[in-house]
Amino acid sequence: MKNLIRLTAVSAVLSAGLALADEVPTNPNVNEAKEVIKTFSMQLKGELKHALEEGGPLKAIAVCKERAPAIATEVGAKMGWEIGRTTLKPRNAELNTPDAWEQNVLTEFAKRKAAGEDVQTIAFGEVVETEAGKTFRFMKAIPTVELCLACHGTQVAPEVAKAIDESYPQDQARGYSEGDLRGAFSVSKPL
Repeated sequence: MKNLIRLTAVSAVLSAGLALADEVPTNPNVNEAKEVIKTFSMQLKGELKHALEEGGPLKAIAVCKERAPAIATEVGAKMGWEIGRTTLKPRNAELNTPDAWEQNVLTEFAKRKAAGEDVQTIAFGEVVETEAGKTFRFMKAIPTVELCLACHGTQVAPEVAKAIDESYPQDQARGYSEGDLRGAFSVSKPL
């Protein structure tokens, strides 16, 4: 009888804990960061898709090189966030090499993917102390999709490879397959 009472009490405590866990409010910075990333990625994806349809991968290279940073700046200014993309295998080393925090998060993302987590859902955010004060930083994994393979895949056409090499002499961003973790969107804002 005592065991049944204890089991019932433990079950009630666990159930209450689960109910409370469901009621914990999501950090509003997370929702805002996700919206910033969605806005940036949708605009970039739209321009890349249009460039691919209009002029193929060669035209898409120009969009990535020129428009992606401009879109990040425009959306960031409008929404009040700093926006970037980063990866452990950068194409544009100057703009996309991860800082120490990003490198740690990307390494964790790779472990999470290796453990079976869907790349589409991998994300992480936290408040960090910077020289300027507290900053909310958030990263969301970028999965390799079919749209990416013409320039980032294992079978890059020779003329595309040549154009990439001319634009990005230190390119490391090839050899991906659909579903691979290609990098992450990285956003931040001071608190």
